[in-house]
Amino acid sequence: MDMENPVYMDHNATTAVRPAVKDAVARALDLTGNASSVHASGRGVRKLVEDAREQVAALVGARPAGIVFAAGGTEANTLAIRGSAGKRIVVSAVEHASVLKAADEAEIIPVDADGVVDLDALEANLIENGDAALVSVMLANNETGVIQPIAAVSALAHKYGALVHCDAVQAAGKIPVDMKALGIDMLTLSAHKIGGPQGVGALVLSGEQKLIPIIRGGGQERGRRAGTENLPGIAGFGVAAAEALSRLSDFNRLSTWRERIEAELTRHQGARVFGVGAPRVANTTCLSMPGVTAEQQMIALDLAGIAVSAGSACSSGKVEPSPVLAAMGVNAEEAATAIRVSMGWSTSEQDVERFINAWIDVHARATDKDRTAA
Repeated sequence: MDMENPVYMDHNATTAVRPAVKDAVARALDLTGNASSVHASGRGVRKLVEDAREQVAALVGARPAGIVFAAGGTEANTLAIRGSAGKRIVVSAVEHASVLKAADEAEIIPVDADGVVDLDALEANLIENGDAALVSVMLANNETGVIQPIAAVSALAHKYGALVHCDAVQAAGKIPVDMKALGIDMLTLSAHKIGGPQGVGALVLSGEQKLIPIIRGGGQERGRRAGTENLPGIAGFGVAAAEALSRLSDFNRLSTWRERIEAELTRHQGARVFGVGAPRVANTTCLSMPGVTAEQQMIALDLAGIAVSAGSACSSGKVEPSPVLAAMGVNAEEAATAIRVSMGWSTSEQDVERFINAWIDVHARATDKDRTAA
């Protein structure tokens, strides 16, 4: 056990803040001024906000004018969905809770056993229901890392006059994201998933989509989101976006470590990787340990100085059955033994080694206990 040097393998929950981001946040905190003020101090702050807007836009091939800064990915998802009042909301069964709960009567499109959205079911929905719709499908799943065929989703949606919203929170900085190439009308980002500060995100618009603001007051963010801008957060977000874009190719190295984790652990009887038959982001694996609940694994690994999670980290710290795995047809008993392991820009090979050894140790102790009980 090495509690003085913990191993963090929960980067999909939040990743380490990059050093350049810390510097940018500190510099912003030294400034006094409101971005809405017309004096020199206000204009200096405004420039920092607009520079960040350009950096965030560049990460996803968007127009700076299309960036709407928000308090995080959840708010951005809510703005996209609740701000599209009057439209039917059509979502995949494996969306993040911030999408599923933003729409009171969302129409759910099923996924296959790997968690990939059923395009035939989506088309059938769009044909049967002719009303204007907003289709919301994430780019990469937060639990399994499975990448959705967003270009095909967009082509179908546009064929039937629907708009497309894409939660790209878990994809940005891990795979190339180009809104135009993917045909996305609205896209969600979160700073703390790419090495930026917590509490800031963005809804990115491809054009001049009409949105009903959910936070009203002043005319900030072109009237789309009222409230004084979070200057330090936005400045850090901009730098994180620039760093993520420039280091995108570095992220691919994690796929080698993910493959090693999966190869080592699936040698043990019954261990299973979920979503393995679909394209996935390089850093994420969701796997089971037969006979050992996710909560038991997390506690044992935590005592060994290893941080992992079960499902989404946005569920009030509770370990609950994964709706993502349920949508993939995984039975409740097996789903209860699944943990998520996610690496990030600061992960080292030593971290991977320690996780593998700790998981094997937990599995061995559980197996020995079962044999003794028998």
